[in-house]
Amino acid sequence: MKLTERLALTYIRTKFRLLSSISKKKAAAKALELFKTPKERETRPPSTVFHEAEELKFDLEGISIHGYRWNKNSMKKVLIVHGFESSIVNFDHYVGPLIAKGYEVLGFDAPGHGSSGGKTITAPLFVKMIEIIHTHYGPVQSFIAHSFGGLTVSLALENINHDQTYKAVLIAPATETTTAINQFFNLVQLNGKVRKKFDALITEMGGYPAEWYSIHRAIKHIKAQILWLHDEDDQQTPLSDALRVKNENLPNVTFFITKGLGHSRIYRDHETVKRIIDFL
Repeated sequence: MKLTERLALTYIRTKFRLLSSISKKKAAAKALELFKTPKERETRPPSTVFHEAEELKFDLEGISIHGYRWNKNSMKKVLIVHGFESSIVNFDHYVGPLIAKGYEVLGFDAPGHGSSGGKTITAPLFVKMIEIIHTHYGPVQSFIAHSFGGLTVSLALENINHDQTYKAVLIAPATETTTAINQFFNLVQLNGKVRKKFDALITEMGGYPAEWYSIHRAIKHIKAQILWLHDEDDQQTPLSDALRVKNENLPNVTFFITKGLGHSRIYRDHETVKRIIDFL
């Protein structure tokens, strides 16, 4: 961790410590705002493949969502879904192989990410975005999703009418929202009383408790064929959460576990890309 990051973290911890001594509810509200706000926005210029795409825009609860489409009017469509603090521009290396396989390719930046508007992102809002894309630009029969995107695709598939011909690739998905919250609370050093207020706000915001936002729960309602790729050394979305799903031995889920690629290198890895394209 850089010195500037350590100083910022120390400031945040001190701020929360003071606020929680005054009001646990206010501390929880500030924590939730921080939790759903990306601290970085991917701003690197898109590669040349994006210059060849059709640019798309739509409104999502007053937020302008920006995306791209390649190979329009193909018989089959695939949606690429990025993760937290990422962008569709990081998945340019998938576009060519997917077009070569006959896919119309769709990719959008989530609220608070890349070229889209907004400053924050929540699972319910991300899910709604995917459902709108499926309705207005689909139907989308295949999905490639990384990290937080993997969770939201799984939740969206619970609501999308689909069958066994659909396919979903989950790359290092955020399997359990409670794990992400635990990591966040450990980082900012908030106590259990604030956590109870925080959990109540999660339920109030989306209508479900944090543990409901779980691939382990949702996947039992998904008919699509799923390829799940996860790395042993992933520090952000731990393999231990994924193994709970693997141990279910669901007939429509195939696991491939890597070593040494971590959370982000895995979706850029040449062998990973080849395995995904072959699956689709």
